[in-house]
Amino acid sequence: MTTAAPLTVGALLRTWRERRGLSQLELAGRADSSSRHISFVETGRSRPSEEMVLRLADHLDVPMRDRNALLVAAGYAPRYAHTPLDAPSMEVLREGLERLLTGYEPYPALVVDATYDVVAANRGILMLMEGLPEHLLAGPLNAMRLTLHPEGLAPRIRNLREWRGHLLAQMERQIALARSAPLRALYEEVSAYPLPAAAEEGPGAEWPYQDGPVEAVAYLALPLRIEHDGHLLSFVSSISTFNTPMDVTVAELAIETLLPADPATVKYLRSLAP
Repeated sequence: MTTAAPLTVGALLRTWRERRGLSQLELAGRADSSSRHISFVETGRSRPSEEMVLRLADHLDVPMRDRNALLVAAGYAPRYAHTPLDAPSMEVLREGLERLLTGYEPYPALVVDATYDVVAANRGILMLMEGLPEHLLAGPLNAMRLTLHPEGLAPRIRNLREWRGHLLAQMERQIALARSAPLRALYEEVSAYPLPAAAEEGPGAEWPYQDGPVEAVAYLALPLRIEHDGHLLSFVSSISTFNTPMDVTVAELAIETLLPADPATVKYLRSLAP
């Protein structure tokens, strides 16, 4: 048996440059270097300084986890810590996230990591998950599986084809930006889920619930239209990340909030609030 040699920092940088569609000259111009130096780094004729590795990574928009890999390949120590979220040093962050999610109630909000595993959620999210089968709720919870699985939320989503397309396109963009085998595996799994029977009937199909006359609403973004206990709820999604993170774990966290998209949804959710 033979083991493939680890990629050099030059090979890794060339891969990221090609992913971003940049020539050596374009990257050199952005990084205040020369195309000759970039070429020497990529071919292994020149070893980049630690500062140069980080500068190139910044201009190539390399994810923080992969910046550490670049530094190690160049012979330097990793720059960014990767602290478990349950570590004592993360207590302030955890408490802050919990306050944020609780403060957003009764509207749904959750925090996910780089592969959409749920690390925190509020009661609004738990409400939407009511009645899901136990095998989908066994940890770790994964937001994409819960949403797109034919036994998950998918049968309750009235505009499933549109929402599914939005989620898969979002994952495709992330895969293009980051070399993530786990994210690619998740994408291949959820994109292969069959559509529930109601969704197979097309956008004009009758759904097994009705919430009375539907008021025309001029949506400003693609809404998630989902049924809960006989009521049709509409949300628009907003995703937030941390500015200038210095830890891989923090860099990979995303906070998703579901903002009510019509007055009926606001009224219904407020009626459920304790």
